[in-house]
Amino acid sequence: MRITALNATSRKNLLDELLKRSPNHYEAYGEQVNAILNEVKEKGDEALFSFTERFDGVRLTRDTIRVTKEEIEEAYRQIDPELLEVIRQALKNIRSFHEKQKRNSWFDSQPDGTLLGQKITPLQTVGVYVPGGKAVYPSSVLMNIVPARVAGVERILMTTPPGKDGKVSVNTLVAAHEAGVSEIYKVGGAQAVGALAYGTESIPKADKIVGPGNIYVALAKKAVYGFVSIDSIAGPSEILVLADETANPRFVAADLLSQAEHDEMASAILVTTSKELAEQVALEMDSFVEKLSRKEILVKSLENYGWILVAGTMEEAIETANAIASEHLEIVTKDPFRVMTKIRNAGAIFIGEYASEPLGDYFAGPNHVLPTNGTAKFFSPLGVDDFVKKSSLVYYSKDALKAVHKDIIRFAEAEGLTAHANSIAVRFEQEEG
Repeated sequence: MRITALNATSRKNLLDELLKRSPNHYEAYGEQVNAILNEVKEKGDEALFSFTERFDGVRLTRDTIRVTKEEIEEAYRQIDPELLEVIRQALKNIRSFHEKQKRNSWFDSQPDGTLLGQKITPLQTVGVYVPGGKAVYPSSVLMNIVPARVAGVERILMTTPPGKDGKVSVNTLVAAHEAGVSEIYKVGGAQAVGALAYGTESIPKADKIVGPGNIYVALAKKAVYGFVSIDSIAGPSEILVLADETANPRFVAADLLSQAEHDEMASAILVTTSKELAEQVALEMDSFVEKLSRKEILVKSLENYGWILVAGTMEEAIETANAIASEHLEIVTKDPFRVMTKIRNAGAIFIGEYASEPLGDYFAGPNHVLPTNGTAKFFSPLGVDDFVKKSSLVYYSKDALKAVHKDIIRFAEAEGLTAHANSIAVRFEQEEG
């Protein structure tokens, strides 16, 4: 893994390289994605069945597209009982964290006859996309369904591609049922996003689509935004470790690799004030890579987007971390809480050497659906707020409006909107006529 001195040039080069990973740079796939979406929009189930047979090798019908109660019961018989208990404990932690995010409607009534407020309403129907095939992530099932359920969403639809046997992963089914899913459909890819966005004979239209996926899923979500809401256009995973000479190089190396193994475009970056630590981490990573199961992916990921940057000062290192705005940020320094107060941009912040990133992926409770590709500068982790909408409330008594009606008329006339002014004036024309 390359070790580079941190300066203006190396930082710019790094930021330029990371930007190349954004789904916005893969519009070459856009034409194919749009063709799939248009066919789903026009042909509904017929298109879903055709694409599923073509891409997944599974022939679906109206009778088999939806996961049955019997299939879920079979999954419970097959799942490892110890894994089931872990899923339930993780679910408990995730639910507890997200319940603290809930907000209530509020009303502010004044003696002058005015009432203002905000009404918070859960979304009615949400679609959750869950990857399938080679990638089976029951943790993502929990992270997407639980906040929707906590928010009070009435109907949670899940789509996931079936395996070659026409079935959905046992672990995925059990996690979804435990989290409170309403319906599960055996459809994946851009065609599943289209079904949730437009609705078909079998799959209802959703109000919002959330969940990770490959480049086709990401671009499909981007294309249907406006027909429905979406959580984000997620890019490849990334981790940045901010460390000084007190960090354990073996721990740091292991944590960097925990994200690099996701895929060849995943990014793993160490920014440190210690040249000695940088060299030790590089050696530890080489040693780990030889032993880990996803060696080929790790090697390509580190070659393409793996960096070790040696900074002159911790302030310079922090400034770089804020510029990168990483999805996951670990702080392993002498005083990590002090450093944490200076971090402005990060999806999730892990403090201290025992807050390893996988703790957040699976178990601690905070959501692991996080902003990527620098979007942590303006986006937040998935949470309860993503599954509610807010309506403003306005009430004025006659006396309250009368006291300010001339001010409103004056404002409307200043903008040349005489119908606006008239809407206020007619309410008092008898009194002022």
